[in-house]
Amino acid sequence: MLSKGSDLRTFKLRSTTGNQAIDLTPGAVVVVGRAVTSDLPIYDPTVSRHHAELALTDAGVHVTDLGSSNGTFVNGTPIDKATAVNGDVVTFGRVAFKVVEVTPPAQMPAPDLAAVAPPPPEATIVRQVAVPEAGEIEAKVVARAGSGSQLKLEGTSEEERQAKKLTLLLDISQALSRHQDVDKLLKKVVDITFQVMEVDRVSILMVEGQAEELIPRISRSRLGGEGGSRHVPQSIARRAVSERLAILTDNAAADDRFRGKSILVQSVRSAMCAPLLGSRDSGGEGRVLGLIYVDSQTATEAFSDEDLEFLIAFSGIAAIAIENSRLLDRIQREAVVLSNFQRYFAPNIAQQIAGQEGAVQLGGTKRPVVVFFSDIRGFTPMSETMGPDDIATLLNEYFTEMVEIVFEHGGTLDKFMGDAIMALWGAPISHDDDADRAMAAAIDMQSVLAKLNVKWAAEGRQRVEIGIGIDYYEVFAGNIGSDRRLEYTVIGDAVNTASRLCSQAGPGEIILSRRFYEELTKRPAVEELEALELKGKAEKVPVYRVKR
Repeated sequence: MLSKGSDLRTFKLRSTTGNQAIDLTPGAVVVVGRAVTSDLPIYDPTVSRHHAELALTDAGVHVTDLGSSNGTFVNGTPIDKATAVNGDVVTFGRVAFKVVEVTPPAQMPAPDLAAVAPPPPEATIVRQVAVPEAGEIEAKVVARAGSGSQLKLEGTSEEERQAKKLTLLLDISQALSRHQDVDKLLKKVVDITFQVMEVDRVSILMVEGQAEELIPRISRSRLGGEGGSRHVPQSIARRAVSERLAILTDNAAADDRFRGKSILVQSVRSAMCAPLLGSRDSGGEGRVLGLIYVDSQTATEAFSDEDLEFLIAFSGIAAIAIENSRLLDRIQREAVVLSNFQRYFAPNIAQQIAGQEGAVQLGGTKRPVVVFFSDIRGFTPMSETMGPDDIATLLNEYFTEMVEIVFEHGGTLDKFMGDAIMALWGAPISHDDDADRAMAAAIDMQSVLAKLNVKWAAEGRQRVEIGIGIDYYEVFAGNIGSDRRLEYTVIGDAVNTASRLCSQAGPGEIILSRRFYEELTKRPAVEELEALELKGKAEKVPVYRVKR
């Protein structure tokens, strides 16, 4: 209960983005949700149709979550019920609002000038250093010193060379991070290898396919042109990948570990390779992405331990860059798929489809599906008395609410056809209770439309009535179209039957086929109608009408 004098105390919820606000007054309960009929409508996929309720109490704003899918939070803490006060942040799904107490001007106390703190002194910049762009790798390397190493680094002492290597590795990391395309990234890795080391050939092989085969991706010779991937000795490459080893051989032809013919044929004298290890798998080991290989055709004992250590560090940086590039590519691909499929599927189903490799492709399968049609009764004569803007506004509000109901019950929006809606249950993802979900959606649509009509009548707008037809049968379900444009849809007798049942339904009616009705486990009260003779059907179709 509100205490005496509390009528002077009101609150406002203001979105943190500043584009929405609502005043809260004593005695009023505010419903927050994605539904058009909500007191505070929030059109965000993380907000449920009826997400939460707000009410004023002595203590502040009482917030009650209404079983939302993505939760209600006060200052980041998930709540079922809680009281928010001035300055608290209430988040519905991912949309945040700040609670602001509104005090009438007459009640605002005069400022205490003596208590006003003096402004803080101006900050003093002790030191400022410009952050340079990552330098070109070539500017950091010099002619190879006579240290026995193939690294092009200055420095006579070990400490000086270590410092140079760390700086060089940092620059390499920055240089590789600029490349988002994997192929361009691999070319950059090869370019950098030639810039920092005296080697004759560089190759990168990647682990690909379900068989995890080692596939050459790029190979280059210092003399120019492609080096030919066949120069990589398979005996060395297989051992490096299978045992996750970095390998240095200073005389490959005489090395007992490597007896492959390719070593002799390709005149490999000295060689190094290191596996490209990605993030750790469930077993705690780095997943092998591929292999970087370098060799010398002219000198035995060409490489030193310092060279191998550097190649290991370099391969680690390259592996991270490759994983990041692949991740970005996957995110971009999923974003494209998600933006397309969120028009047809509930957000959680769209996310599931987007995360599946190869989910968007031509073709489909036969499967039993619930096919649902609804359309507005008498829409053509109604639209003749309305302006184009009024028609668009009405349809947008109507479709928004109806589609949310389809999604809420796990259905798929197939398409809009003028003022009609076609929806599916059982494709592309099926549930054991698809028929019950479709039935509940149909009943909800008629119920919510009645509330919308009350709202529209209060605004002096047109009343809308719909008829609904539902059938269930085996259809072809899949992506139909071309490589450039796909549309997920279903084809079959159930589509035609549901459409014709819908056309037979009067205002506010739901007509069901017998085969759909028999699939229901939660059957509503119905009355059996005279079997309908539908165009294109050899026999009459037994049908039921849901009792109001």
